[in-house]
Amino acid sequence: MGISIWQLVIVLGIVILLFGTKKLRNLGGDIGSAVKGFKSAIKDGGDSENNKIEENDSNVVDAEVKTKDQDKV
Repeated sequence: MGISIWQLVIVLGIVILLFGTKKLRNLGGDIGSAVKGFKSAIKDGGDSENNKIEENDSNVVDAEVKTKDQDKV
């Protein structure tokens, strides 16, 4: 019950008739550049995220919070 090669050829032919080869070529290029950009963002994003965490740790300020009741005692 699998898909035969002839069914794939028919579907490909219908897609080419509907969209045209130029649109499909542009779509393939757009998808390829999007995947490439996504991969580079994932690779660069992990490094910058770790740097942000280290940067935020150095900006922590310790402080005591006093309420009005504590001032009276």
